[in-house]
Amino acid sequence: MLSHALTIVMNELERHLAIFGPPGSPQVELGNVAEGFRNGGSAGVPRDRIDLSVVNIKEEKTLKNMPNFVRNDVTLKATYENPPVFLNFQVLVVATHINYLNALLALSRTIRFFQFKNVLTQDSVDPASITKNQPLNRLDRLETFKLIFELYSPTMEEVNHLWGTLGGKQYPFVLYIMRMLDLKFQTTDGECSLVSEVVSNFAHKTAVR
Repeated sequence: MLSHALTIVMNELERHLAIFGPPGSPQVELGNVAEGFRNGGSAGVPRDRIDLSVVNIKEEKTLKNMPNFVRNDVTLKATYENPPVFLNFQVLVVATHINYLNALLALSRTIRFFQFKNVLTQDSVDPASITKNQPLNRLDRLETFKLIFELYSPTMEEVNHLWGTLGGKQYPFVLYIMRMLDLKFQTTDGECSLVSEVVSNFAHKTAVR
């Protein structure tokens, strides 16, 4: 589901950047910056792209205590299942352009995209963005989603640790927190009927003498 979520984001950002770039030329990629940049070979992240990388995953603690059952008032049954895991992702957006001015241009256009479209839902994105390059397995796809993007401003110390962990030189970048993706496997632990009637029958016992 994370793969599908980022694919949707990539497709939407690609549609936005296509306004500025040459037609038919891809401008957004999903890739691990830690692998380095591609220089003639097939390994690494390609240059002259906006690259999206997940650098951290955090659980949303405020939604941790949820009920482990779903009540259905139509069938009068309760389905028991573990609640979903709500996650927030720190997404690193890097401009890998060789030309520094082009990198700053692409990065500023990306920031403007998330400024006017900081919430992505199945109703607000282009239908083609959901189906293009979607996972082959249906269980890995998102049916409904609400992805909220929030700009994160790291300190210089955090920036130093981040790029030191990635093992490369610093490139023009911006960091976003993508909230909230709920991960859940479609299965149930059991099912039972709801309590529909309570019968109270009180009686006095005969006193023992």
